[in-house]
Amino acid sequence: MSFDDQSEELITSRRNPLVRRLRSLSSRSGRAEHGVVLLEGTHQIQELRTHLWPDSVVLDVVATPAWLNTHAGLIRALPGSVRVQRISDEALQAGLTTVQPDGVACLLPLSCLPSAVAAPEFVLALDRIQDPGNLGTLLRTARAADIQQVWCASGADPLAPKVVRSSAGAILSLPVERFGPDPTEGVVQLAERLRQVRDAGLQIVATLVPDAAAERRVQPYWELDWTLPTVLLLGNEGAGLDPLLQDCCSAGVTLPHSAAVESLNVAAAAVPLLLERRRARMTPSTQKIG
Repeated sequence: MSFDDQSEELITSRRNPLVRRLRSLSSRSGRAEHGVVLLEGTHQIQELRTHLWPDSVVLDVVATPAWLNTHAGLIRALPGSVRVQRISDEALQAGLTTVQPDGVACLLPLSCLPSAVAAPEFVLALDRIQDPGNLGTLLRTARAADIQQVWCASGADPLAPKVVRSSAGAILSLPVERFGPDPTEGVVQLAERLRQVRDAGLQIVATLVPDAAAERRVQPYWELDWTLPTVLLLGNEGAGLDPLLQDCCSAGVTLPHSAAVESLNVAAAAVPLLLERRRARMTPSTQKIG
């Protein structure tokens, strides 16, 4: 790592070009224009330490003097080349979406995000997930469940600041592909991808209501053979799974719960489904808590 503290000047104005650039990164068009994704807060900066990039990769860190005084070791532990710009608390808050930022942000080049896996065996596919918090939680759970890739049919942008915060750094190690951005186009493109991998031998699994007329079997999720190459398909929060995507499924599972609630939040429902594969692949000697 090379470290360049080039900021003898302290940025204090909310109208500074850097502050305007930070604000622009809350939008997909701004991230595309500048070629970076915004990481807000100390925890997200800490996640960068486990990644390896050549010195040709430049990480632009924007931080308050108080934060730099207590985190010099963290800055030196970051991979690649690091450029630091000092900024006041007020100016930094004006540039970020976090209500109370803790003093630091990083502009990470989009080229540093993980590339798609050539032949993934465990994929999470999402149909128009709208809520950024739900999407972030799904990505975080996917990372914990050893998902190799995530496919999103439109919906919330995986690189939006709230999604990135909710995912707890998952985007740094989990390849995410978004189809669309138009919802109809996104569903059509995801359906095409699902048919391709189904023909290649992956089972496409979704939570479905049992239907005696349906060709596919619907069973409790713990009875499915999760050790097979699998795509877990989850539907939109309000509308559920698009019929075009439902037709791509090769297996259906149920997630039994009390009749006291009509349905589960998609992020909550995903937890047992995603972790079941990990449990199924563990030997008795490795099945330990934590």
